[in-house]
Amino acid sequence: MQRTPWRNRARLSSVGDMAEEFLTNAGFDRGPWLVVAFAAGIAAWFVLPTAAHWIAVMAAGLLLASGSAAMWRGREDRAQLLLACVSVGLLVSMGTAAIWARSAMVGAVAIERPISGSFTGRILQRIEQPAEDRLRLVIATREPGTARAIKVRVNVPLADASAALAENAVIRMTARLMPPASPMLPGGYDFARTAWFDGLAATGSVQGRIVVLQGARQSASLARLHRDLADHVRAQLAGSPGAIAAAFASGDRGSIATADEDAMRDAGLTHLLSISGLHVSAVVAAGYFLALKLLALWPWLALRVRLPLVAAAVGAFAGLGYTLLTGAEVPTVRSCVGSLLVLFALVLGREPLSLRMVAVAAFLVLLLWPESLAGPSFQMSFAAVAAIVALHQSGPVRRFLSPREESWLAGVARHLALLLLAGFVVELALMPIVLFHFHRAGLYGALANVVAIPLVTFASMPLIALALVLDLAGLGAPVWWLAGKSLQLLLDIAHFTAGQPGAVQLMPQMGASAFGLFLAGGLWIGLWRGRARLLGLLPVAAGAALFWHTPLPDVLITGDGRQTAIIDHGRLLALRDMRSDFTRENVMELAGVAADPVALITWPGAQCSRDFCVITLRRGGKDWHLLLGRSREQVEERALAAACERADIVVSDRWLPRSCLPRWLKADRRYLQKNGGLAIVLDGQRITRVADSQGDHGWWRGGPEARR
Repeated sequence: MQRTPWRNRARLSSVGDMAEEFLTNAGFDRGPWLVVAFAAGIAAWFVLPTAAHWIAVMAAGLLLASGSAAMWRGREDRAQLLLACVSVGLLVSMGTAAIWARSAMVGAVAIERPISGSFTGRILQRIEQPAEDRLRLVIATREPGTARAIKVRVNVPLADASAALAENAVIRMTARLMPPASPMLPGGYDFARTAWFDGLAATGSVQGRIVVLQGARQSASLARLHRDLADHVRAQLAGSPGAIAAAFASGDRGSIATADEDAMRDAGLTHLLSISGLHVSAVVAAGYFLALKLLALWPWLALRVRLPLVAAAVGAFAGLGYTLLTGAEVPTVRSCVGSLLVLFALVLGREPLSLRMVAVAAFLVLLLWPESLAGPSFQMSFAAVAAIVALHQSGPVRRFLSPREESWLAGVARHLALLLLAGFVVELALMPIVLFHFHRAGLYGALANVVAIPLVTFASMPLIALALVLDLAGLGAPVWWLAGKSLQLLLDIAHFTAGQPGAVQLMPQMGASAFGLFLAGGLWIGLWRGRARLLGLLPVAAGAALFWHTPLPDVLITGDGRQTAIIDHGRLLALRDMRSDFTRENVMELAGVAADPVALITWPGAQCSRDFCVITLRRGGKDWHLLLGRSREQVEERALAAACERADIVVSDRWLPRSCLPRWLKADRRYLQKNGGLAIVLDGQRITRVADSQGDHGWWRGGPEARR
């Protein structure tokens, strides 16, 4: 039975009435949701593959806004619905346009192939990494053959580094340059995307001596001050505590030992090493309260000047100075913006910690650096702050923190309990992000942070600041000793926590669909109010179920074809020796296996010759025969064709002849160059390719054929 038009109109009208009533009586802050709409437009550009899709998103947003305005303009019974539709439509379109424009303005096309030769250029940035025994230089030079101006990053052995290799120096070097690497495997770190937005066309290493053609100008610069401060801190405080202190004071993490950094990561304390919200907030708060208390001692000034305004200005200058001194990286700038907004709210007499303030800070960052949305730094920092603010604004917590008659000991216990609860809430909020980007879950991070955050905020950072001030008079040694003890305690906490059984669990790759459900549910829970926020548990539960039922890959093949890893009964079998720590860690994380890889040649179920390995896997009630190439030696074509015919999957890092026809998949160099690394689930015959998530974005070199 076909419905008549008037019945359809009646139904649409009733839906509109319900939506209008809902928006009118919801009692939630709409500002954060508008920022979510802007972020959704940015996310759509990253997720969707082609320019046609991006144009369609912008057109759909504009159509929603214009259509709503044309339909409901002047109707008071649709005021809230009109405002929501117009705002969301415009902001989604703006988000997609912002990231597309940003990509076009700053993106650098990578060099086509590896090149070696002599290069002349000007040093733009010097990055010291003594813990890695190297110095990194970002250099402006020209691409051989095309004379195109490019920016490259090269590694210099620490033994060949000198003070003359400073910003603005002109040098000549012999180097081998490579295009920025795409993800090694599906779900891996996409350095090519990072390099695109950093403007890097190539990375590589210097071979031989570097000749300085023109020395750097000996003028004061923030970069030189940054390095001098880090060197001074390490000179006052030796060893690992000195490396951590240099990171806190100047943002220089290059001297932190790998073992210490791994322990901090596994203990859930890595966020303390990067200059972010905790550090900037501590500096701003210290400047604000010190100025407020000291100026209050001057009665003449206190009676004539509004001291909170002056203290806010002092805190703002302290935060800006600290941000510039530590390199003004995007996470630091983001934290500084948030801290300045809090100060602005204090000056206006508004509530300083609110979701609206978090939303304004997020919007400003996304407007300036829309590409940061795709990175874990932005996601983790704003998720943590939003979780803390939402927790403190909830009714039960407000009642729990309300003033009451009690002993000071009970009050301290109450606040410690809330601190522990906040730690667990933050861990829950960050867990999907950590799983999606790093494929690992920490169990004791909340407990470690309950001790580590107050230690850093109220002991380590104030002691470092005081020691630096006293160093002006040569009196900082005793305070440096105390700072060293507090930082050693921080490292002891990290190593103890990371060393506990089950402290870190490697997990399989989380799919984009599950991650999206987690984000949608988390945003609903965090940004809504009242019992309605519990509805956010539905997408969270759906995401958890989807993640739980995501099958582990049976075979992982890197994009260069050099490494094939097989997951067999909880063990990781590697075709070749994984000499590169980066390769080994990536493969282990994406396989969800913590045990070190076993050489395939030693596995009882494998048969290996000099040129090939053959292994049979039983999956889904079927035997799968894999033929894996080991060498680049010439193989007689007829014998190779016969071997391919008996195999279901053939993998090689070289081009295989057309006569090689396996029953299902031939992953040779030609195929892998188009599609990138592969993750294969045999039961169901599902192949996930790196190219599947790249689209027509400028940093992907596979091209449109990669999706065929």
